Amino acid sequence: MEARWTDRPDVTDFGTLVEAYQSSVFNLCYRMLGEARSAEDATQETFLRAFQHFGSYDPERPFKTWLLSIASHHCIDRLRRQHPQWSGVDVDLMLHHPALREPAPGPEMMAIRREESALVQQLLEGLRPHDRCAIILRYWYDLSYLQIADVLGATVAGVKSRLHRARLALGGMLAPVAES
Repeated sequence: MEARWTDRPDVTDFGTLVEAYQSSVFNLCYRMLGEARSAEDATQETFLRAFQHFGSYDPERPFKTWLLSIASHHCIDRLRRQHPQWSGVDVDLMLHHPALREPAPGPEMMAIRREESALVQQLLEGLRPHDRCAIILRYWYDLSYLQIADVLGATVAGVKSRLHRARLALGGMLAPVAES
């Protein structure tokens, strides 16, 4: 669904957009911020900002890219303001998320998934916010380098550099885990 308004949309129309994109925005915010409550707040703030600044939306760009850009910038700003007090993943929330549900996984598989989710979130939290955002947009949203550049307000070369730096950092963080 692509929006094509030139001014602030009707509240009902915007509600339709919220329904269509809230899951994508929440998932990005959750991966960026690492906790459900913060992600919910950031998701609401993203949609509020999108509604307030809808006049600046360029209909030539995909609406989802514009919206994820607002969300990622908001999350990066929040992370900059925070002191590094990272909390763990809310595993129970993740296990019940529709995107992660499979038919009745056993207790062993659930324990493995919890550990993997916690490790992924811990690794993501070890990255700088812009690098974390680039990784999330590339590997969770499967955005192209050009789309990521558009979201982050960077060049394609800058995105490639961020992704390379983030991959190296993740590899460095994984090495001690693999040895244990």
